[in-house]
Amino acid sequence: MPETEVPALSEPPLELWRAGKLELAHGVTRALAVARAASAALGTYVAEIESRGVNDLYGYGSTKSWLADIARIPSGDAEKIVNRALLLNPTRGLDGTEIPAFAPAIAAAAAEGAIGEQQVDQIVAILKKIPVEVPSEKREGAEKLLADLAREAGPREITKAGHNLLAHLDPDGNEPQDPDPVEPRRELTLRRRHKDGFWALTGLLDDELGARMSAVIGAYAKPRPVDEFGQADLRTVGQRQGDALADLVDLATACPDQPGTSGYRTMVHVTVGFDELKSGVGKACLDFVGEMTAREARLAACDCLLLPAVLSAAGEPLDVGRLKRLITPGQRRALNIRDSGCAFPGCHRAPKNCHGHHLRHWADGGPTDLRNLCLLCPFHHRLVHHGDWEVRIAADGLPEFIPPQYLDPLRKPRRNILRRAIA
Repeated sequence: MPETEVPALSEPPLELWRAGKLELAHGVTRALAVARAASAALGTYVAEIESRGVNDLYGYGSTKSWLADIARIPSGDAEKIVNRALLLNPTRGLDGTEIPAFAPAIAAAAAEGAIGEQQVDQIVAILKKIPVEVPSEKREGAEKLLADLAREAGPREITKAGHNLLAHLDPDGNEPQDPDPVEPRRELTLRRRHKDGFWALTGLLDDELGARMSAVIGAYAKPRPVDEFGQADLRTVGQRQGDALADLVDLATACPDQPGTSGYRTMVHVTVGFDELKSGVGKACLDFVGEMTAREARLAACDCLLLPAVLSAAGEPLDVGRLKRLITPGQRRALNIRDSGCAFPGCHRAPKNCHGHHLRHWADGGPTDLRNLCLLCPFHHRLVHHGDWEVRIAADGLPEFIPPQYLDPLRKPRRNILRRAIA
């Protein structure tokens, strides 16, 4: 195989800061030409390796995998290089028959360093749209025109020229067909970050679903009203929207027809030692992929499907019990009627947005009955578990809250008067 000559790059001056503007511009254009020519030369080697068979040469299953290892680049980047090389360079079939390059004129311009990978990909995409019934001489003429144009023009000019060429070579376009219903384009990726245990959420929604999602998130992401203690909602917009998504997940998992959860609010495996669960001190294993604090495990265990597991001091599972529901559907309906929503003083959240909270945690021997339960929204549920508030059921059977001493030195019990007024 003939070697592809790569233009030499002269050494930059030792004191580059002394170079004039023309010298700097010349250095950049020369470096670009060298890089582009080197990329084209790389393609010739890759095409030859593909022709001979990378398995026979190096024992790899694909040229893409071999190149990714050699160049220490992602597999996706290696695949682009290989595909580009096979389009620009002639290869050989299994019987030794030569397969001509798809775009030889583009390959020649790339080998000179006149065009780079971006222009190559753009022009190849245009050439692939030329109908197969167009005579080869017209196709070759279109390729040469685009190759010459790309030596001087930018991507916008190439796009416009490609559009005009396609209109000339195929004026009628594709035969019209009855349009089929277009499938909505929706993408969602949820990935756990190992460095900190957070989950990264990215996605792409079509216009209709995006509008619906925006409306729903916006409805649940409104700032909390200033409470009776004068505390305003200090969350950012992003934090409020994140909490809104958590509320929507809670609603979905609480639905009786929800696949995989059957209406259970928590179906995540949480493994924690019994002593840690009682004390709230220590770590718990979350779904075998991450960690949460024992205090968070106590909060999750208030309203969930419980699978008791007794662990030894060394972490060995000693006994695993049967799944059981802590708060029954009947008890949940009774809580909805009694508390009418979050029972915390001044809170407006509806029953569907609330968790069932054990006043005395079941791990501490607290029973699962109405005298030991109340409804709390996620924010106030966390506040009660992690703060200094105390909750109890008064003599009339309604929940009341004892504030921390720094809020009220006398610690006078308080109730959600709003709920009583609504009821």
